[in-house]
Amino acid sequence: MSKNIKKLKKVLHKEGLRFTSQREAVWNEIISSDEHRNADEIYMAIRQNGVLVSRATVYRTIDVLVKNNMVRKLDVGVGPSKFEHKMNTSHHDHIICIQCGHIEEFVVDQIESLQDSVAKEYEFILVRHIHQLFGICKDCQ
Repeated sequence: MSKNIKKLKKVLHKEGLRFTSQREAVWNEIISSDEHRNADEIYMAIRQNGVLVSRATVYRTIDVLVKNNMVRKLDVGVGPSKFEHKMNTSHHDHIICIQCGHIEEFVVDQIESLQDSVAKEYEFILVRHIHQLFGICKDCQ
């Protein structure tokens, strides 16, 4: 059994939920792609793979995965939230097109350093951050 499935089983048990093939299919679909997709896109992909799963199960499972830090929820400003898995991924930030919703990931060392300086100046220990930039991509300009 893979490490990811073990973690999924542990999280579901902690939340008082049974491990089912439908919940496993939700998880497998999420980790199968590095795309940023909304819950309906994830649901449709699962259905296209021939798995019978309810929309409610997909939404509930995603909520549990977000709550337990296995999936990141992105508020993209327009339209439904998008999701990405957090397994074996390095830290990154997002720049989001407000016209089409296109998302690019980026890491800028100067931004990371500046955040650390700000936290130190205000006597905070930085635990996490969410950095999202919103603009209009080159295709929509």
